[in-house]
Formats: sequence, structure tokens, C-alpha cells
Amino acid sequence: MENINFKHSIIFFNFCILISPFYLMLNFEPVILCLSLILILGISHGALDNIKGKKLLKLFGYKQNVSFYLGYVLISSLIIIFWLIFPNTILLLFLIVAAYHFGKEDTVFSFRKKFFISECLFFLKGSTVIMAPLLLKREETNEIFRILNFNVFEAEFFSNEFLIGMLCLGFLSSMYISKKENTNLKSVMIMDFFSLIILNLFLSPILAFTLYFCFLHSIRHSISLIFELDRSFKPGLKKFITKAIPLTFVTAAIFIFAIYFLNSFYLLDEAIYKVIFIGLASLTFPHRLLECVLDNDGKRTCHLFSIINRMLCWC
Repeated sequence: MENINFKHSIIFFNFCILISPFYLMLNFEPVILCLSLILILGISHGALDNIKGKKLLKLFGYKQNVSFYLGYVLISSLIIIFWLIFPNTILLLFLIVAAYHFGKEDTVFSFRKKFFISECLFFLKGSTVIMAPLLLKREETNEIFRILNFNVFEAEFFSNEFLIGMLCLGFLSSMYISKKENTNLKSVMIMDFFSLIILNLFLSPILAFTLYFCFLHSIRHSISLIFELDRSFKPGLKKFITKAIPLTFVTAAIFIFAIYFLNSFYLLDEAIYKVIFIGLASLTFPHRLLECVLDNDGKRTCHLFSIINRMLCWC
């Protein structure tokens, strides 16, 4: 896996360098392309949650799989409802959880420190996904957030100096996490960081996020699932595709229906933005919660969610 992750990061880094000049020649925003990639590649990396759900049900002594599906759908539905009522709070919470999730899942080796230290390092590492577009394409990024009824990042607190500081902390966190690892793993962390910088320097925020989410984060996670299903790549890939298609198809159909419905009230691009980010948020929370419970580090991760929840309550 180490060799695969190293080669994957090299390919993605070079891909980021090569695609940037081509995008500068485009005269349109490829929102529909971004949606298509997310529906095909992005969502599929969580499409095996039903298999993990069976393991979860066994832990709690449940035999009927319908309990998992009902719980998953309930959490997703609650996120959407709460987003409509408290958009600033839910999106801020989503960004915090997403930053931690990206930082932890894109770390391709085991890293453990005392509670709160490793969680902070993972959060800082993953926050690059959010801070890079805010610094390098601030107005375009805030325009997307306005469509989502989110205005927190327009506050003076989020100055360029603050964003630069967060990016530096993100890079330093990556270096600290990998300080005891070999050269290949250190290189993975460095290439991943600068891939994000290159993408957000030249591409639009939505395209930069889509390419990162689909071709780095999702594919990396999918590769790990493939080898969980089978020790050989080709048989594992076939099993992964077969098992991922049903939930990917159902989720994609729901996304497309939601866009069709929202297009009656908003412009098509605005409807797509809302469905992409609200949809991803509704999937990220149960996906991360499932990972947290099944993870060997589950108690600490769940405790992190408890701390975030208390912070929001105090606010």
C-alpha cells in the first residue's frame, strides 16, 4: 500500500501541474462536469458503508440490516433539515468535521498521539482544503458560500494573514505527522499539500475541490477498500465496483432529482452548488460517524464530536 500511495500522489501531483494551463484556456465554469465526477467517483468511495453497517449492527446485537439504513437516512435527513434552519452553524460544523476527515483519511499511515494533539494535527492538515481556496480565490469562494447562505468567512477575522498562518500550520502539521516515517511517506504528505495549492492557484474553487475530492481523497479511500475486499487488485476492484454500484446509483438519482426540484427556484448552477455541498454534508456526517465507531481509535474520535457539539452549544 505504501508504494501504491506514493505512486498515486506522484500521478496526482503531475496531473495538477498539467491540467492548470488547460483550464486557463476555458471560458466557462464546468459545474456540470464537477457534479458528474462527484456522483461517479466521489460518492462511490462511501458506497460500501452498508457493508460496514453490518459490522456495526453486530456490535450492538442487531440482526436486521434495515436498522442501519433507517439510521443512516435519518442522520442525513436531519443534517439537511438543520442546514435549512441553521445554515451558518451546520456548514461551520461540516467544514470542521470535513477538515478533520480529510486530514485523517489522507494520512496513509498510522499516527497516534495523546488525545486532542493528533486530532488538532489532523484538523490543521485537512484545513488546507478549505483555507487554500479562501486565500487564493477568495471572492469566488465566498460567492459559493453566499449561495449556501453562509457568510462566516466574510468576517474581518479571516484576514489574509490568518489564512496564510493556517496554511503554514497545515504544512507543518503534515511534516510533524510524518517526521518518523520514511522518505516516500514524507513525499506523499508534501506532494498532497502542494497539489492543493496548485489546484486552487489556477483553477476555480469548485473544480479544484472536485479534482481533489474525486482523484485524491476518494480514489485513495477506494483503493484501501479494494484491498480490504481482496488481496489482489483486479479481483478486489471487480468486487468493489459490484458492491458500490447500487448505493452510488441511488444517491446519484436523489442528487439529480434534488437539482431538478431546486432548479424551479434557483439558477441551475446555484441548484447544483446547493445539492453538491448540502448533499455531501448529509453523507459526511453518518459516514464519519460510522468510521468513528468502527475505527480502532473510535473512542477518541467520538469524544472529538462531543467536544465540537459542546462548543456549538456554548455559541
